[in-house]
Amino acid sequence: MKNFALIGAAGYIAPRHMKAIKETGNNLVCALDPYDGIGIMDSYFPDAEFFTEPERFDRHLDKLRRNGERRIDYVSICSPNYLHDAHIRMALRNGCHAICEKPLVLNPWNLDALQEIEQETGKKIYTILQLRLHPAIQELKRQVEAGPAGKVYDVDLTYITSRGKWYFMSWKGNMEKAGGVATNIGVHFFDMLGWIFGGLKSMDLQVNQPEKAAGRMQLERANVNWMLSVDARDLPAEANGKRTYRKISIGEQELEFSDGFTDLHTVSYRDILSGGGFGIDDARESIRIVSALRKQE
Repeated sequence: MKNFALIGAAGYIAPRHMKAIKETGNNLVCALDPYDGIGIMDSYFPDAEFFTEPERFDRHLDKLRRNGERRIDYVSICSPNYLHDAHIRMALRNGCHAICEKPLVLNPWNLDALQEIEQETGKKIYTILQLRLHPAIQELKRQVEAGPAGKVYDVDLTYITSRGKWYFMSWKGNMEKAGGVATNIGVHFFDMLGWIFGGLKSMDLQVNQPEKAAGRMQLERANVNWMLSVDARDLPAEANGKRTYRKISIGEQELEFSDGFTDLHTVSYRDILSGGGFGIDDARESIRIVSALRKQE
């Protein structure tokens, strides 16, 4: 059994991490969030210590490390995007591995500094790139690799995940803190496309608004049209009343991967705990893409 700490316990994605820690047979020892209404913890780890101040949380990690009792092995990071870098550093400084939500950081140059800290501490930084573990996406990668060498595919990606007015009042609607809609909801799709079709060659941003973004990109083996939105008015009729719509087409083939989407954090944790997992270099290309998009008109 491994001991975990969690940063950002009140966030949208944190329950998936709590569930993954529980389902892999491990223990959440302590958690941090400035918001203290976290009843969801009672469903998973009611005995976990809880902190609202990072200074006291950092002190607690240090005490556990020095005492040797219930020493933390992994820190799971579900905080706002702009704080990931600082919270990863806190984890490694306290002798823990870090498991960080995407995007790992907002800018690619931060990755080099984090790799230096990995080498200094001997601890690993993992990121959640769960689409790489989805069976349908793994099968698509196998088909592309087994297909004609050098073939360039035509890919269309549409992802609409409706958000209310709260979204734009929160950190998620702040470009400096979240990186914009292409970063906040799109980074794992850009990672998945690069993983299957190769590195970025060129890109063209066509729509860039607070609630949506769209454009074209040329990868080594694909020409991609993409559209990302948090605006419910963009939902097509085939969404059938659902608030989220995902569609990826490769030529005439449509990729269906809606099922099992929410269970992939547990799969990701199993992969990490068994010696696998995705690290800094795996995240580099998608971070490069979303950082470049923020600089385009």
